[in-house]
Amino acid sequence: MGTEQRATSKDRLVTVTLDPNTITSINPDEVHEWRIAIYDLLEENSFKPARVSAEGPYALHMSIIGNYILLDVRHPETFQPIAAHYLSLTPFRRLIRDYFRIRDAYYEAIRSAQPFQIETVDMARRGMHNEAAELLRTRLTNKIIVDLNTARRLFTLICAVQPYASRIDEATSELPTVLFVCSMNSVRSPIAAALARQAFPGRLIARSVGVNGGKADQFVHEVMEEIGIDMSVHTPHILDELVANHFDLVITLSDDAPDAVQKKGLEAGDIEHWQVDDPSLVEGNRGVVLSAYRELRDGLRKRVKARLGPLIASGSQNL
Repeated sequence: MGTEQRATSKDRLVTVTLDPNTITSINPDEVHEWRIAIYDLLEENSFKPARVSAEGPYALHMSIIGNYILLDVRHPETFQPIAAHYLSLTPFRRLIRDYFRIRDAYYEAIRSAQPFQIETVDMARRGMHNEAAELLRTRLTNKIIVDLNTARRLFTLICAVQPYASRIDEATSELPTVLFVCSMNSVRSPIAAALARQAFPGRLIARSVGVNGGKADQFVHEVMEEIGIDMSVHTPHILDELVANHFDLVITLSDDAPDAVQKKGLEAGDIEHWQVDDPSLVEGNRGVVLSAYRELRDGLRKRVKARLGPLIASGSQNL
């Protein structure tokens, strides 16, 4: 299948994002491995949720909850939910272990082994991948339709992200919880939540949502990449998608957010509003716009550290 055919096919993934609260790493090598796995999956795939009327192409948002990977299929432009399926990791445990064992053996063989030894390890690797792909397709029966090559690439991505799952059960966790809310969850609130996770890794649960649905913002990706945060994994969410109803602290960042939070009826130790400008409204050349995004980023970075430091120290807004 040529590139032009793949690009116009409806039954395929065009976006893959990861939940930053449940798939966490600050190691650049690990993040690079995720990116390679995502790139390979998006480069060529055949993917369609079963038993839904929505047409593709599709976006896939992945999170890890307990012993399950949540495959959340969405519209690639609006990020409206289409279908969501929980995939148990238990049947894949042996294959995931084999994946890393054979991968390490393959890298070692490339460095020092004879060609026939490399071929032997490579055959074992292909065999393991095929077995895992067939199992994955079986487990996704009547849920998601994928071909063998797509299943192989999806299994590789699962292997790449699952060792770094935070395994935090938000229902029972005693970590402080913070929710940032803005208009579309495209710029202000996701930047604030990402900065909070970077400043206090593993010490809080920081989520972000919008009053309405938004789109991914390339300027956000660019200015956050400058400080080592990968925002390409972000999927915009809206208030109505929230499962949790209680937060230690809710921070609103847009004029329409306070009323929306009040109507939602969230329980919170404290709710406060931060008046910040929306850089996506700035007009001018690329340099002017980037400067506005950097100003927002740097301002939020200082404010997040100053406000959340005491919350982290006390363990809860209510203490």
